[in-house]
Amino acid sequence: MRAATVRDGEIVIEEHPDPVPGTGEVLVRVRAAGLNGADMMQRAGRYPAPPGSPEAIPGLELAGEVAALGPQAERFATGARAMAIVGGGGQAELAVVHERQLMPVPEPLSWPEAGALPEVFLTAHDALFTQADLRPGERLLVHGGSGGVGTAAIQLARLAGARVAATVRHEGARPAVAALGAEVLAPEDFAAHGPFDVVLELVGAGNLAENLQALATGGRVVVIGVQAGAKAELNLLALMGKRARIHGSTLRGRPLEEKALASRAVERELLPAFESGVLRVPVQETFPLEQAPAAYERFAAGGKHGKIVLTMD
Repeated sequence: MRAATVRDGEIVIEEHPDPVPGTGEVLVRVRAAGLNGADMMQRAGRYPAPPGSPEAIPGLELAGEVAALGPQAERFATGARAMAIVGGGGQAELAVVHERQLMPVPEPLSWPEAGALPEVFLTAHDALFTQADLRPGERLLVHGGSGGVGTAAIQLARLAGARVAATVRHEGARPAVAALGAEVLAPEDFAAHGPFDVVLELVGAGNLAENLQALATGGRVVVIGVQAGAKAELNLLALMGKRARIHGSTLRGRPLEEKALASRAVERELLPAFESGVLRVPVQETFPLEQAPAAYERFAAGGKHGKIVLTMD
């Protein structure tokens, strides 16, 4: 099979042996795979794949057709459309996924939309509701509202009855973010628009001091992205005075049981909204697998609304 491959800080297309599904696993013929910030970090050598995942093939999400079943795999039939988060290996023509991580693809979704859904919507759902306990009527601030997780988080918070503001650096992306139902803010003065009950931090450490300043009493900051920096000073007196909580979270390295639980929650609570069209997956641009290096450069350029997706057709 062909796959996007990390070699010496670059993305190249290489041939790899076809994977074989083990007990409880499914072989998926990949049709689309979204790019995420973690892929950019892996390319740079700063985010290695977890044990058990392909070391050199990036890709944290995929969608495709079930090509073969391993022993005791029975949730999906051969030929079924399925999608999943994976620890790595999604940006390839074939991938092995445990059946408990797989979700059915809602009928209205195209392959690029399905390939761009699992990572960002599972991440946003887990961060907002499992980690931050966002409630109806509360006010959410999303840093980086035009990216994949940002656009997912805005939609989920609105669906749950929260009020949403989002910082967006590139002016050209702001109208599309506003159309999702968010109050769009410039990154430079967001603290003046508080207080916020929950802050979803997708950008990095540089926002930490102002996040605390903008928090309501009892507020929560959930950190799930650090592309713009990972270290910052923290004023503990400000944290104590707000009775606030700062929580960090990732999905990639979690054990199968936790990923399965997160997948079932999204399957149960969100997939009907994709079926009805209430939720959607913004896709900025698609690239064929052969152009994976160009897809990575487009991601790095910024200014996108939604996802960059590799297609395997």
